[in-house]
Amino acid sequence: MDSMNANEAAGNGWEGTRRKLEDLFVLIEEAARGARSVHQVEELVWESLLFLGWLLVEQFIALSGDGDEGEWLPGQDGRRLRRLPTRHRRPYRSMFGEHCLERVVYGTREGQRIEAVPLDERLRLPAGKYSYALQQVSQELATQMPFEAVSKTLEGLLGQRIPVDSLEQGNRQLADSVEAFWNELSPPPPKEEGPILVVSADHKGVPMRREAGEASAQPVLAVKQPSEVGLRPGTKKMAHLGVVYSIEPFVRTPEDIVAALFRDPSAEEEASAKRPRPAHKRVRGCLLRDEDGTTATQTETLFGWLGAEVAARNPQGKKPTCVLMDGGRDLWDNGAAVHLPAGTIPILDLIHPLGYLWDAAGVFFNSTGDSARQFVRERVLRILQGEVLSVVQGLRIMAGRHALSDHKRERLRSICAYFENNAARMDYARYLAAGYPICSGVIEGACRHVVVDRMECSGMRWVMSGAQAMLGLRTVQISGLWGDFMAAHIAAEGQRLYPGAAANDSSFMDKAA
Repeated sequence: MDSMNANEAAGNGWEGTRRKLEDLFVLIEEAARGARSVHQVEELVWESLLFLGWLLVEQFIALSGDGDEGEWLPGQDGRRLRRLPTRHRRPYRSMFGEHCLERVVYGTREGQRIEAVPLDERLRLPAGKYSYALQQVSQELATQMPFEAVSKTLEGLLGQRIPVDSLEQGNRQLADSVEAFWNELSPPPPKEEGPILVVSADHKGVPMRREAGEASAQPVLAVKQPSEVGLRPGTKKMAHLGVVYSIEPFVRTPEDIVAALFRDPSAEEEASAKRPRPAHKRVRGCLLRDEDGTTATQTETLFGWLGAEVAARNPQGKKPTCVLMDGGRDLWDNGAAVHLPAGTIPILDLIHPLGYLWDAAGVFFNSTGDSARQFVRERVLRILQGEVLSVVQGLRIMAGRHALSDHKRERLRSICAYFENNAARMDYARYLAAGYPICSGVIEGACRHVVVDRMECSGMRWVMSGAQAMLGLRTVQISGLWGDFMAAHIAAEGQRLYPGAAANDSSFMDKAA
């Protein structure tokens, strides 16, 4: 329907809305008589329902009045505010289309700052023109697909297009609420938690580009080190990601793990069927830098949050808490050791020592054929049985029996040092008997899902502020907390914009229910 007919229908109030609803009934009857296909009817009904929605919101706005509270209005600071002579208009974009509100505003005089808008407060309007419902839908989509795809999807679904730059700006503004949301989020109900708490962290590179204007600020030098040139095409900055979840114990033997690692189909299928699922998995990502450009800030932020989650979900410390990570020293020394409670069980992700065993096989064998495969299989079984240091000793004995090049001897020395440095985190026999996880598939999957699937699409490059915003919102969405987050954001923005009013509509929703 064109804008003239829309305005005519809206101007007729409830009668115009009823007529449109009756038109829809007639449309269905005519479609049935005309043997229309069902998909054509769906499209016609959807278009009519969108227009009905627009009419109903328009009618609600009209019935809400213009916010005239009389010539004078008491301000928050006790001053009297004057009703300004000119009604002020503001756009409002709902799920159904564009609306325009004409409101009475209050201040000291026309042309000065508007200090009160009673209608905005009564309707709890957002700071910008996009409704909270539209923000919720569009920004959740934006955590899962490129902004351009979101714009086209909404145009096809709702018949209205949101510009890409508006989606990007809205993404960054919404992300400002992420930190407060995590800080105030309640722990899951204890009855829904598993008896083992697991913490894991890793890092993943995000493809970056300079902020607008940053390139021109860089001096041109004849020779530069990579750290001095700013962000070139293809440059990545490491984001830290963390996950915390609870889980039921899953007791296995070293032989079970070896069978699964070496692709015994029957063992893999049986293990997959029995493997418990993580409960209340919460994921968070950080891409922050301090003044010196180091990642200390994001390590502090991420592990501070992980530590707070552990304290909230295991307040009495009775539940075993495992921290499962690879061998990155920064994560262990500056993260887990500083922020996680004493008694936390450190577990080195088995996949990483397995990779080092394959490296060791490459020292002694020319291929990854049967000999190398058997070499790795035997030694990973021994490691799983608690023989880490004896495996290291055996590698050194083998090195003495082979005429190795200096390069290969150095490789083997590094491999042995890795096992010795991490031996305290490789008590796999005890971990398996207790049912603890020993592979960090959850955090590996989170890194892939958070960064690769959304932030490394073809040609994508992020500025720091945009990447931080997307990481914050995408991890909230992946944690299954999008609805809770939006409710918290709406309440917080309501308190900020309208401190004299209730920040939610719970009383209205209770009556409606």
